[in-house]
Amino acid sequence: MFDVTQVQAAPSADLLTPDNAVMVFVDHQPQMFFGTGSGDRAAIINSTVGLAKAARAFDVPTVLTTVAAESFSGPLLPQLAAVFPDHKPVDRTSMNAWEDEALVEAVRATGRRKIVLSGLWTEVCLVLPALSALAQGYEVYVVTDASGGVTPAAHEHAVARMTAAGAVPVTWVQVLLELQRDWARQETYGAVMEVVKEHAGAYGLGVVYAQSILGAHAAG
Repeated sequence: MFDVTQVQAAPSADLLTPDNAVMVFVDHQPQMFFGTGSGDRAAIINSTVGLAKAARAFDVPTVLTTVAAESFSGPLLPQLAAVFPDHKPVDRTSMNAWEDEALVEAVRATGRRKIVLSGLWTEVCLVLPALSALAQGYEVYVVTDASGGVTPAAHEHAVARMTAAGAVPVTWVQVLLELQRDWARQETYGAVMEVVKEHAGAYGLGVVYAQSILGAHAAG
C-alpha cells in the first residue's frame, strides 16, 4: 500500500549498480557475426565494445564465453578481448551457456543476482541462458543493441519471449548511464565521458562540442 510518509529521495532496488550486477558476453565471434542479419553488424560491434568499456569503467564483474571457438565459430571478437586482456573466455560445446558448469560457476562466484546479458544469436545463444537463469531466480537484463539474431524477426521474437519470461530489455547506453546515475560521481565521470565520445554516436559528438565550449566537466 502506498504511504506518502515513506516517500524519500532514494533509488529503486531494481536499478543496476556497480555492486549488484555481473555482465555476461555470449558468443561474440566471427562465425556468429557472419550469420547475423537483424541489424547492422558494425553497430552491434560498437554497442558490444561500448558495453564492455562500461563494465570496465565501473569494475563490474564480467564473464566472457564462446562456443566451439577452435572448431567452428572462431575467437572472441578482438575488440571485446582487448577490453579484458586478462580474461580467458569460457569455451563451450553447448548452445545454452547455462548448461555449462564452468560458465555457471563463474557467474555464481560473483555473488551478483542481476545479469546483464548480451550475445549472438538472440534466438538461440541468448534466449536459452536468459530463460535458464530466470528460472533459477536471477534477474536478467538483455542488452538488445549489443546482441543480434539471424533475421529481424528472429531477434524481435526472442526479445519478446525473454521479456514475457521476466527479462528486462535495455540498451548499452542505458546500462552505462544507469551505472553512473549522478554526474557528481567524479571517480567515474571521466571514464564514462570517454566511452560516450568513442561509442555513443551523435551523443558523443554532443559531449565533444559541449566540452569544447564549456570545458572538460560539461555534464553528459
